[in-house]
Amino acid sequence: MDARLLNRATLERQLLLEREKLDVSEAVRRVVGLQAQEPVSPYLALWNRIEGFDPADLESAFEERHIVKAPLLRITLHAVAREDYPTFHQAMLSTLRAARLNDRRFRASGLSIEEADALVPGLVEFARQPRTAEEIQRELDRLHGNPLHERVWWALKTYAPLTRAPTGGPWSFGRDLVFEAAPDDPRPERLAAIRALFTRYLAGFGPASVEDFAHFVLHRRATVREALEEGDDDEFVIREGPDGRPLYDLVEASLPDPETPSPVRLLGMWDNVLLAYVDRSRVIPDEYRPLVTRRNGDVLPALLVDGHVAGVWRPVEEGIEVTAFHSLDRDVWDQIEAEAQSVAAWLRERKDGVYRRYGRWWDQLPDDDVRVLSH
Repeated sequence: MDARLLNRATLERQLLLEREKLDVSEAVRRVVGLQAQEPVSPYLALWNRIEGFDPADLESAFEERHIVKAPLLRITLHAVAREDYPTFHQAMLSTLRAARLNDRRFRASGLSIEEADALVPGLVEFARQPRTAEEIQRELDRLHGNPLHERVWWALKTYAPLTRAPTGGPWSFGRDLVFEAAPDDPRPERLAAIRALFTRYLAGFGPASVEDFAHFVLHRRATVREALEEGDDDEFVIREGPDGRPLYDLVEASLPDPETPSPVRLLGMWDNVLLAYVDRSRVIPDEYRPLVTRRNGDVLPALLVDGHVAGVWRPVEEGIEVTAFHSLDRDVWDQIEAEAQSVAAWLRERKDGVYRRYGRWWDQLPDDDVRVLSH
């Protein structure tokens, strides 16, 4: 497989070669999950992928709990289909738990790991109805018998089976966080859950290597290989990547024509298509990676041209500002303007300062070709 075919396979499975008529829950399942660290990002992700996307549909899905939001992949907030949450959380639990309980900030609380774990059942029972962080902190103090260090709740809200309850506002979740117990559907055993998540990852991002998946979910490669040994290999096929590495794929997965055109897209911050592989040159040219992925891990909203990052964008008062990293043809700019006008129309209705707190990064970008595309 050459690099272009891998690029087109990724874009097709991520619904970025052509917008499709899909229910929002089905779209979220198709792409595995949506990075949701910034509340607007799931909306932008689905706008890029669903034909005729209406933000109200995602709001309704959150309100009705068809889609839930919680810390999952890469220990960051993700929006996933409700039915996927139990398996995904089980697959990620060891990573989520270790990331907090082994952290010196939790250890400074003076609470043991066993004592923290012992608080989880009571916490989940208390959160059978939506609770604010302040309410939960008071309940944890009561369960423990003494006031607890704030870092105990900081750890528990990451790995305990809790989801964020929607609070309204322009993007369903506001600054005043509310938590509730997660769906308590049956869960597979840990290795079976990791294998199931790997299978879903291939459906959304394959072909890919064990290293790619381990990097994407922050699991040890040995753990992933152990999980793969637990099941039947007949569902996988091994393909050879451009560098000779073996790439897993699903037997029933199809591959697109590598010459399939890839339309312009304006991706939101941390869109998973930019983060799904060890070698991100599948979508981000190596020379542009430092411009898009900042030193602290921020991944800027990216402009895709012919399936690869060609710049970044952001909403501004006058419309959509686009910074191109290289010269683009006039017809490409026409496509960008059409996308910009489309996204600006519904962003403007929400009257919210999207991504403004990241504005400092634009001061460090090249300014050779910066255009503001008006409403």
